[in-house]
Amino acid sequence: MKDLLDGPLVLAGAGKMGGAMLTGWLVSGLPASQVVVQDPGPPPEIAKILADNGISSHSSVDGALQEAPSVLLMAVKPQVMDDVFSPLAKLAGPNTLVLSIAAGKTMAGFERHLPDGTAVVRTIPNTPSAIGRGITVCVANDHVTDKQKQVCDKLLAAIGEVGWVEDEDLIDVSTAVSGSGPAYVFLLAECLAQAGVDAGLSPELARRLADATVSGSGELLRQSDEAPSTLRENVTSPGGTTFAALQVLMANDGLKPLMSKAVKAAADRSRELAG
Repeated sequence: MKDLLDGPLVLAGAGKMGGAMLTGWLVSGLPASQVVVQDPGPPPEIAKILADNGISSHSSVDGALQEAPSVLLMAVKPQVMDDVFSPLAKLAGPNTLVLSIAAGKTMAGFERHLPDGTAVVRTIPNTPSAIGRGITVCVANDHVTDKQKQVCDKLLAAIGEVGWVEDEDLIDVSTAVSGSGPAYVFLLAECLAQAGVDAGLSPELARRLADATVSGSGELLRQSDEAPSTLRENVTSPGGTTFAALQVLMANDGLKPLMSKAVKAAADRSRELAG
């Protein structure tokens, strides 16, 4: 990452997600001297990283920049985004890339604060990004260059995988699948453990079994080249115990239609919040 940027990178918001990104950048070789942080009170663990690398955290970065930023990365909560972004937008130069990881804020919402022609990328990461195992889906406006897309790829790779869509409406669908998706997996572990308790296991053992099964299966899926359906079939013997359970989960009123309904509800709500 040493020669990735032509100018400073302003990180607005050094909380859990912004801090995870910053940590990944520094580990990957981004010079600390290129990073300027705007956050009036970063959490202690991030404050230590900043101090260890000689990076100051500012309540406002106005006086800390000698030139327009190469990247203006917005990692603050959506409810304060307008208040934080409006003054920062005045710092954008003709080659500045505005990169947002905030849910529910459209590209138009950023563009209205910026000069015409400013490059904007909207993304939706998910919570496993905090441990470098997430996935972030991105969409770019018409002013983003191929080089700027490559910059986004490398910056976001610090927290996991990266994917792109052409239509901003698909960010809402991505939010419903991957952004909200970790909660669905945690609910699965929760329900699996409770089912074990209902069947007679102790709560402690049921949770251990459920947590290890969900996390281990996820790791197996990550490392395997086979499709989820193939992995499922590999575990399922005709007429066996797994087959019996899947007869329930794969029924016409089972998991598939329920998940489709849940994803649609989340996507609809994402559109409402961004509206």
